[in-house]
Amino acid sequence: MIIAIDGPAAAGKGTLARRIAAALGLPYLDTGLLYRAVGRLVLEAGGDPADPVAATAAARTLRAEDFARGDLRDAAASKAASQVASIPEVRAALLAFQRRFGNENGAVLDGRDIGTIIFPAADIKLFVTASLAARAGRRHAELRAKGDEMTLEAVREDLAARDEADARRAAAPLVAAADAILFDTTEMDADAAFSRALALIKARAGSRALHGEHL
Repeated sequence: MIIAIDGPAAAGKGTLARRIAAALGLPYLDTGLLYRAVGRLVLEAGGDPADPVAATAAARTLRAEDFARGDLRDAAASKAASQVASIPEVRAALLAFQRRFGNENGAVLDGRDIGTIIFPAADIKLFVTASLAARAGRRHAELRAKGDEMTLEAVREDLAARDEADARRAAAPLVAAADAILFDTTEMDADAAFSRALALIKARAGSRALHGEHL
């Protein structure tokens, strides 16, 4: 089974995807970390993440340990990820990795184009969203817990800019797949979102099984 979970930053899709993967015994991949890692590699080399040549070279040399590092969640990595993600050659370089990961044993993958580009035939698709205010509050709390003193307003502005960049880019823009389940977490905490999403997934999987569709 392949479950695609897409949506904007700080909507809760990462936490949700990890918990769903654990509950269903499936591998999990946060595809956003791939782009963050590519952006970080470019920055460390003194390059510009918006430079297609530098970004594509970094994407082609990406290793598993590069997206397991602990400095991929700060504002610099977030901005760099948005820049490299808009480059078609970078997306092409990472596409094969993502598909190989999902096809090996099934998986839960979260990102922005899983249900539209990476796995358009995914068994289940969720598009997770929340209001900008809710998302900014969550991200601000995460950053403060890590000792980052970025203000709430700065976080809100960063997310708004990321939303616009993701939605307007020519390569795989952020958009819900036509057959995705829209899932708004604005009024939900992590536990409520998990319980509701798992119930939706099981209901959708059960319905498809009853109709003889392969999962």
